[in-house]
Amino acid sequence: MNAACSVFGLGMLALLACYIKRRYSKKNQDIDGFLKKHGPLPTNRYTYRSLKKITNSFKDKLGEGGYGIVYKGKLPNGNLVAVKLLKESKGNAEEFINEVTSIGWSNHVNVVTLLGFCFEGQRRALLYDFMPNGSLEKFIYAKNSHRSLNSDELFKIAVGIARGLEYLHRGCNTRIVHFDIKPHNILLDENFCPKISDFGLAKRLQGNNSIISMSGARGSVGFIAPEVYLNGFGSVSHKSDVYSYGMLVLDMVGCRNNANAQVGHSSEQYFPQWIYKQLEKTDECGHQDRLDGEERVTQRKMILVSLWCIQTNPSRRPPMSKVVEMLEGPLESLQIPDTPSLFTPPISQPISSSNVMVTV
Repeated sequence: MNAACSVFGLGMLALLACYIKRRYSKKNQDIDGFLKKHGPLPTNRYTYRSLKKITNSFKDKLGEGGYGIVYKGKLPNGNLVAVKLLKESKGNAEEFINEVTSIGWSNHVNVVTLLGFCFEGQRRALLYDFMPNGSLEKFIYAKNSHRSLNSDELFKIAVGIARGLEYLHRGCNTRIVHFDIKPHNILLDENFCPKISDFGLAKRLQGNNSIISMSGARGSVGFIAPEVYLNGFGSVSHKSDVYSYGMLVLDMVGCRNNANAQVGHSSEQYFPQWIYKQLEKTDECGHQDRLDGEERVTQRKMILVSLWCIQTNPSRRPPMSKVVEMLEGPLESLQIPDTPSLFTPPISQPISSSNVMVTV
């Protein structure tokens, strides 16, 4: 009897192993078929085994987000890389490769460089250049211990991000809407040059069409545009990234944190109204006494541009090409826009502001 049970158990294990192997083989056939259909990818493909060697068995963890864990690694040539090991995804192989293709064909100084990817069954990973200064949120939120950035550095970072978004919206082979622009997704190299990263929520624009059809909203609390998750605010398009950019820059100059400290969570006052009052007093975010003349001009310019970017009606927001022009032009050419109304975005929370999906 025991011998019969053992034989039966071994038979079941063999069937299970065969089933897993066939499913794994089918997934690889799916991705191989996709690659044959669409041609070679503009980046390298790595095995999971090679990733373990590159990361020393995933020993050095750099950070963790809603879509995966990032590890530090070193290529055989000695170059340092960041390896993002994605959490198990319900998406199919084509969706993942579409994402790889979107980033892989991008080539801009302010967009992170994709060095490679891994796809083996449920194991999926992306390899990027290692950014020694990490992400922007480490430098702009007061609770973090990293050194603060001066107004000139912040301005250059703001312009770099704007140029990167302008490229994604208009300049690259495949126009892309990022949908998750926030300090956590802006990486800084050794010279504090910003790189837009994390394209997990990105959508590609089809042809000349700028309007995106979506069944559910995507983005991060505090940065997501109102039209992305509420009907009646306009169409979802590249202008949704413009809104997120405006919120990001307001965080960079400290406006939202200062508004939160002075107005309080319980207040019904909409924080742009607080900013407008500061503008009237020529004290943009409550710390003009710490700034010299040139720094005040830079801060005021960043705030005015941000207020244009966060207009409730998407058609009132400038495209990113115009944002770059406004930032690099004279302050005297910028007018104060109308106060946005009817929508109160939550104050962003450092570190814990993770990706959220909101059903429309």
